[in-house]
Amino acid sequence: MGLIDQLRQDLKTAMRARDEHRKSVIRMVLTSVQLAEVEKGLLSDADVMHLIQGEVRRREEALEMMKQAERDDLVADETLEIDLLRAYLPQQLSVEQIAEIARKVMIEVDATAPSDFGNVMKVMMPQVKGRADGRIVNEVVRNLLNELRAAS
Repeated sequence: MGLIDQLRQDLKTAMRARDEHRKSVIRMVLTSVQLAEVEKGLLSDADVMHLIQGEVRRREEALEMMKQAERDDLVADETLEIDLLRAYLPQQLSVEQIAEIARKVMIEVDATAPSDFGNVMKVMMPQVKGRADGRIVNEVVRNLLNELRAAS
């Protein structure tokens, strides 16, 4: 069963269970999928995951703003929506796992200085695509390259 079919099935289940939050989130994703299909044609599971990742990112940014504005009444709902969306994404890599992959890639491309950042990222990003936030990968790689420079 594809991801779109899974979303449709989960929508039916949420409607039967009268789970308004889940129903709302799934409908929003399915609407995004339909809009994307109008533009691009049929979407693969990877395309749908990319859409969901975008929705998670938008909600995380909104969540930060809500926390800064001390809107605790909205924080719980936003956090629930993020959790519901993440259920459709692959398990995210931990910082330690990202660092381990980065070390291997750095050896592979013979990275020895921060100037090799682009070469490391070019090889690394396809390996972690969909399983790690690019900002975290960027930070980990920069830190490791800076450690190399400091050790030299």
